[in-house]
Amino acid sequence: MNPLAVVTGGTKGIGKALIERFLAGGFDVITCARNSSELDALYEEMKSSFPSSELYYLQADLSVRKELDGFIDFVKSKNRFTEVLINNTGVFFPGQISNETEGTFEKTMETNVYSAYHLTRGFINEMMEQKKGHIFTLCSTASIMAYPNGGSYCISKFALYGMTKVLRAEMKPYNVKVTAVLPGATYTDSWKGSDLPEERFMDVSDIAESVWAAYSLSPRAVMEEILIRPQLGDLD
Repeated sequence: MNPLAVVTGGTKGIGKALIERFLAGGFDVITCARNSSELDALYEEMKSSFPSSELYYLQADLSVRKELDGFIDFVKSKNRFTEVLINNTGVFFPGQISNETEGTFEKTMETNVYSAYHLTRGFINEMMEQKKGHIFTLCSTASIMAYPNGGSYCISKFALYGMTKVLRAEMKPYNVKVTAVLPGATYTDSWKGSDLPEERFMDVSDIAESVWAAYSLSPRAVMEEILIRPQLGDLD
């Protein structure tokens, strides 16, 4: 039986690239997203490209606790050990603390931070019992460098980075690996249509390959964080 990876927010961008990489690496994958038609399309594409692996999916908005718990139950219904958990779900609303629309902070934190916290808690005990597993959390260069139009997004990414550091310290005795992924500007749907050339961004496959490389290290080593930026540096 193939090992199992759980990748949240898998229908586009970095999430989709991660699913492709782990399916190619011989994993079965479980994912979720808010859009059911995009999930259906993803399934058909992956089934055609990776016939030796399985993709399971559930429509779920992980900013809603009931739906998040439903996704955890869906994963556990497969009666499989989660070898890899990748907390990828995220949302970005540009703005500043002084002028963000009311509710932006709450929605951003629920989507970016609460989802990762509660999903991790959903799977971590089994990893601790079996003394194996790897948890990746998609942070950002915004986790270590604030910028003026980042607002709640920067706050949430700083929190995610802190959570990952705490989790790493807690999991050392249990042989569970924890990695924070801090990508800079990556060419995803949120950047399409901008005036900047695609060559100015990293490709989503760069992030996926970096995560796969970190997973592939020997049991004696862990890549605590992956900081990866475009060759020409951060966008101004």
